[in-house]
This record gives sequence, C-alpha cells and structure tokens, in this order.
Amino acid sequence: MFYQFDDDVVSVSADDLNSNILTLGYISVSELENIYRNLDFSMQTVEKCKEKSSFFSSDIEVYDSYCFVKVNVVNADKIKGDSCFALYIKKNLLLAVNVSDSSCSNRDIFLKVLSKISCENITLEKLVCSFFEGLIAGDNKALENAELEINSLEETVLKNKADRNFNMKLLNMKKELLFLRGYYEQLIDVSEALRENKNEIFDKDSLKVFQIFTDKTVRLKENVDLLRDSVVHLWDAYQAYLDMRLNHTMKIFTLVTTIFFPMTVIVGWYGMNFEFMPELHWRYGYLYVVILCAVVVLCLYFWFKKKKWF
Repeated sequence: MFYQFDDDVVSVSADDLNSNILTLGYISVSELENIYRNLDFSMQTVEKCKEKSSFFSSDIEVYDSYCFVKVNVVNADKIKGDSCFALYIKKNLLLAVNVSDSSCSNRDIFLKVLSKISCENITLEKLVCSFFEGLIAGDNKALENAELEINSLEETVLKNKADRNFNMKLLNMKKELLFLRGYYEQLIDVSEALRENKNEIFDKDSLKVFQIFTDKTVRLKENVDLLRDSVVHLWDAYQAYLDMRLNHTMKIFTLVTTIFFPMTVIVGWYGMNFEFMPELHWRYGYLYVVILCAVVVLCLYFWFKKKKWF
C-alpha cells in the first residue's frame, strides 16, 4: 500500500506513483521483488531483506539516489526481538518493507505514523523521523517499569526473601538490558548515518530532526546503562546476602560444636578403662555424669549468650 501527501492523503497503487509527490509505502518482501526495478533499487538490497541479521547490528547502505536501512525491532516491554523491517529512502519516497513481523508491530507502527501525519508542512525528513520515533514510543515507560522491578528485587534481598531462582532472574534481566542496549545503538547508528546525508537526498536545513531523534535514543541507551549498573549492584548485594547467610550457618555450627565439645572430653575421660575410677562403682555415678554434662552445656550457652555470639 502506498499513500501520497498532496492536498490530502491519497492511497495509490505502485503503478500510479508520482515521483514529485511525497509518498509513504508499506509492502512485503515478495511485493518488493516485483517493483524494485521500477523504483531503481539494487537487487543486492532485496537479497539483504531476505537474510537473517544479528540484533546487535544494523545494515545501512548509501547509494547515489537512495538509502537502504535494515533494522531489527525490539519490544521494550517484553525485551523481545520478533520483527524486522527495511527502509528505502529516496527523494519524496519512504518505503517500509516488512521483512518479518510475527507480532504485527511493524504494521502497527506504520499505521500509527500514518494517522499522525498531516499534509501541512510534511517533509521527507519528518516522515522518516516519525517512523523511527514510532519504534521507541513508550520505551521510557517500559524502562520505568524495569526500574521499579529492580527496586522490588532490592527490597526482596533486604527482607531476606530471595528464593533460589533469584540469581537467574538477575541474569535474565541483565541479558535483556544488553539486548535492548544493542537495539538503541542500532537506531543511533542509522540516525547518524542518515544525518550525514552523503547522497544529498535530504534538505540540509531539515537535518536537525535526525539530531533530535539521536538525542532521544542516546538518553534511552544511557537509562539502560544505569539499569544495567543497578542490576550489577543488586547482584553484588545478593552475593553478599548469600555470604552472610552462609556465615550465619557456619557460626551456628561452630557454636554447637563448641558447646558440645566438653561433653566429648567427659565421655572420653570416663571411657578409659582404668581399674581405680571411683565413679565407675559409685551408685550415683551415671546421674553425676549426666548432671555434669548438663551444667557444662548450660554454662557455655549462657556465656555465649552474654557475649552476644548468637
């Protein structure tokens, strides 16, 4: 589907495109294969649309008459990359190609951009930036929710309520934030490359809109870096909590061993088979040893209690 911005937004077919009128298009890869020659696009870029690319890198190529951009989209709410799109940008044309879109996020972004654009004062630069800003819309809220989640995990550690899966939660969160950081770096690289305007398809006086988008994305990336630092600090706090709990357990074992060690001495003492040991033939010898052991244990217990060792 193609939309041209003249006096009004008009839907046109690929055969009726007017190169003198600003046009926004959204097509599939199969549709691109049918019309790329008419639009003077390279077959190499069409093949790149079919290739699977890494989420930590973006493809951007500058030709004499157009720019080709391929970006993997990451949903900041779910920290999940499930869609990819390609952009062809030339004079009076922004063509979005839906490479993969299992959640229909690319289509939703396109329709949202289309609904917000008016024909008054619309330019190619504003159209491109509107599409990119649709990719990061709502990300600030998602990062705020991530910060609240980290604060909740910190409270869990302080209240000694962390479960055995706590470390996996932190590891997954760290991976997700790294994933999101790579996504923002993609967008920053693309925006800066377009701002260079090597093929001069943009109006030099309007290039500041790309700088505005770059600044927004840089702030998002910095927020992600702060969240990653918070996760690292939380990981250190959790490890300190585990060490403290282990030290407490070892302290209990040490105190129990210390308290009952005199009983071992007493048992060893009376376990010697000497012939002349008065207690062996004493009527109350057994009771005496029991009371002796109880007195020693109680004395050590109250002494440790007084020293506040437990």
